Amino acid sequence: MKRLHPLAYYPVFLSIRGKRCVVIGGGLVALRKVRALLDCGAKVTVVSPTLHPDLAHLAEVGRISPIRREFKRGDLAGSIIAIAATDERLINQKVSDEARDRGVLVNVVDSSEQSDFIIPSFFRRGDLTVAVSTAGMSPALARKIRTKLEGLLGEEFALLLSIIGDVRSGFRQQGIGVAADAWQEVLDLDLLIGLVQEGRPEEARDILRARLEAHQGEK
Repeated sequence: MKRLHPLAYYPVFLSIRGKRCVVIGGGLVALRKVRALLDCGAKVTVVSPTLHPDLAHLAEVGRISPIRREFKRGDLAGSIIAIAATDERLINQKVSDEARDRGVLVNVVDSSEQSDFIIPSFFRRGDLTVAVSTAGMSPALARKIRTKLEGLLGEEFALLLSIIGDVRSGFRQQGIGVAADAWQEVLDLDLLIGLVQEGRPEEARDILRARLEAHQGEK
């Protein structure tokens, strides 16, 4: 009998550049969450009486705004995301409660019940992001799958994505719309990736452009 998980998560990528995000906790887990937020351009505030040395350094160089005390109600004002990364269940619950009162998306580490969202295991290849989620049932499996995919998707996929983006932009500038189905038909990944791996990116670009033009001509 198929087991149905009570939560169905809606997969989405958020733009948080320049937006306030608050991390409660100052340890190693908090550090990982902070780095991920900074990589996406967020303005990060960290609330904790003590800070991991690397978090302290980020505060010293102005990368994060530290609040060196225990969490208090009101700390989430103006934020769009809150991440509770402490070992204290009561504090985590207070963060979750305030976040939901304010309409702030909240993630409580290791507690999907107190969270509005969970953070998938992911990796990047340039502008390509591959994320894996098990709906919180097995983070270990998500990491295993991510590691396997990392081995399959090398840096050549970042270059291919750049080529596709350039071609797509060129068609748009010419006022030519290309349907999603057309892209699916002309994207021969084995061929294009092979050319990129062989150091022939321009040939890959020319083939892609020619196939799209031919497809448009068939309409």
